[in-house]
Amino acid sequence: MATTEEALNQAHREKMARIKAVKDRLYASKTIEKGLLIVHTGTGKGKSTAAWGLAMRCLGHGLKLGVVQFVKGRRDTGERHVLERFPELVTLRVMGEGFTWETQDRARDIAAARAAWEAAKEMLHDPELHMVILDELNIVLRKDYLPLDEVIAGLQARRPDLHVVVTGRNAKPELIEAADLVTEMTLVKHPFRAGVKAQLGVEY
Repeated sequence: MATTEEALNQAHREKMARIKAVKDRLYASKTIEKGLLIVHTGTGKGKSTAAWGLAMRCLGHGLKLGVVQFVKGRRDTGERHVLERFPELVTLRVMGEGFTWETQDRARDIAAARAAWEAAKEMLHDPELHMVILDELNIVLRKDYLPLDEVIAGLQARRPDLHVVVTGRNAKPELIEAADLVTEMTLVKHPFRAGVKAQLGVEY
């Protein structure tokens, strides 16, 4: 016997009602509110890009945001232009001097990383900030330009309600362990491998 459209719709309504009841019970059980330590890592593109999406959400709600860029200091980026349009909401510190193969000076890179971390520590205790983005912090940790134990201790000592986002590939296992939310971007395909250079509005 053929199933009528009305019967299909009724079955769908009943199924969705059961799912909604389960979801409602699940969501009702989640009562903790806290500042999250969020890590975006992995070899794929999108780690900083995802952080700028979170920044956009904060700005959309009129929430104050702190940003420290540990590496990308030389390139003129679109996100920087956007963030600079909200001086009343965004504290932006561009502390990097480019990637290490550009500076070719380890001592200089370490000094830049230290200065950026000092700026970050101030933000971690700023009572007005809702979120702090530490862009490419994973890179300087991977190269041991900052003591890992010091950084993790500083992140854990932040205000309890402050969200912190750390980006960059090869996040240290200790940072992953300390984090509340970790996303790994997986490289499947990238145009750079086919000879395509970084594109305006996509990479920067």
